[in-house]
Amino acid sequence: MMRSATGVLLLLAATAHAARMSPAFAPATASFTAAATGLRLAPKNGVLGSNMALRGGSGGIQSIVSREVLDSRGNPTVEVDLTTDIGTFRAQVPSGASTGIYEACELRDNDKARYLGKGVIKAVKNIEEKIAPALKGMNPTDQEGIDKKMIEIDGSANKSVLGANAILAVSLAVAKAGAAQKGVPLYKHFADLAGVKKMVMPIPWMNVINGGSHAGNRLAMQEFMIGATGATSFKQAMQMGCEVYHCLKGVIKKKYGQDACNVGDEGGFAPSIQSNDEGLKLLVEAIEKAGYTGKIKIGMDVAASEFYEDGKYNLDFKNPTSDPSMVLTGEELIEVYKGFTEDFPVVSIEDPFDQDDWETYTKFQAALGSSCQIVGDDLLVTNPTRIVTAIEKKACNGLLLKVNQIGTISESIKACQMAQAQGWGVMVSHRSGETEDTTIADLVVGLGTGQIKTGAPCRAERTAKYNQLMRIEEELGDQCTYAGENFKNPLK
Repeated sequence: MMRSATGVLLLLAATAHAARMSPAFAPATASFTAAATGLRLAPKNGVLGSNMALRGGSGGIQSIVSREVLDSRGNPTVEVDLTTDIGTFRAQVPSGASTGIYEACELRDNDKARYLGKGVIKAVKNIEEKIAPALKGMNPTDQEGIDKKMIEIDGSANKSVLGANAILAVSLAVAKAGAAQKGVPLYKHFADLAGVKKMVMPIPWMNVINGGSHAGNRLAMQEFMIGATGATSFKQAMQMGCEVYHCLKGVIKKKYGQDACNVGDEGGFAPSIQSNDEGLKLLVEAIEKAGYTGKIKIGMDVAASEFYEDGKYNLDFKNPTSDPSMVLTGEELIEVYKGFTEDFPVVSIEDPFDQDDWETYTKFQAALGSSCQIVGDDLLVTNPTRIVTAIEKKACNGLLLKVNQIGTISESIKACQMAQAQGWGVMVSHRSGETEDTTIADLVVGLGTGQIKTGAPCRAERTAKYNQLMRIEEELGDQCTYAGENFKNPLK
């Protein structure tokens, strides 16, 4: 036994040495990268945790290398390898399809000869020629200082000079390097940065029916989601969600045929339906078939800015000859949402109105805010300035947290804290153009928001986040709780 244990330790030590000596040693996830740099005794069952305790380190940033890679839609995005004396830490940035006009600038090349103008070579060069030299030697545990430095170098209001995609890639990699230097898992590092003491596993809001800009059907509203509020753990929530997802596939196949089971950008189904309440009826039927009535609730991302035309909301906007009866005022759309919450177990509605329709948001919040989570995405774009406006106008009671909307980890944490201080719900979110990077899984636990949406339990770039969360829950054991019915305010 002693000889066997010694052999294991030698093997792990050799792996750690390889990580320190070779910049090419860059596993895709922060937890494994960090784990390779330090050792701890195995727990009683003999299994090493996914986020092993580390020895830490003290060196600054040595180098930053960037490249153009592909996201889940086949479009270029930015990847960064940041090296310290501990190892090399990799990060990739996502990209959205339905983007708010107030989001930080995603820098594209606009060279139609490459990737139809969507290349990111300019952002890559900005990292290597402007950001990397300025950050060399800085301590990766100083997340706020490094993020501020990049913002200063950019000098614009919306990060249009360097590109928010360039800045965010580095900010994410810095967080991973900072966690390794402190010798803690990434989620614990985020919790330290945010001052969060309680570890909460989030409800996974799974986008299982796609419409809007994410699908080729005529459905105006973009996402129909399920959330296992009645589960007792994240692992059980995943099981429940997956079972409903497969039951939904059966329901859709029977009603609309095999072709209707094709999936959209985020892994949800895109059946050829136009009526939004028909989508809700499909979910209720699938939930019942899976045996989870009352234990799984429904959330929606309407993305109403996509069909806001001339002061009204065109629910038939994908049809060149729109039905006039489906063009509604803000007040009429409020009544539609009221019907959804009365007839179906809808407990969360995201972006119900246009990003500048503050007046209707305020009316809706007054009418339904006590019983329904009203989430601002395009409305707020994870931007502290717009969050202040929403607070003043009493426009919503929830924040969708997308790190690439604002461009740095530090600003994302600030936005989250502002929302939580108001008693709002906070939902950490992926983008429709995703990567295998799993940082948001650690972020949602570290910030204690209690909610994440990262697509259907389908497509590897989506399930990568869910799998990382299951690893985190396993590692934390009885040191964490599941948000459940308390998903809006899980830290209280």
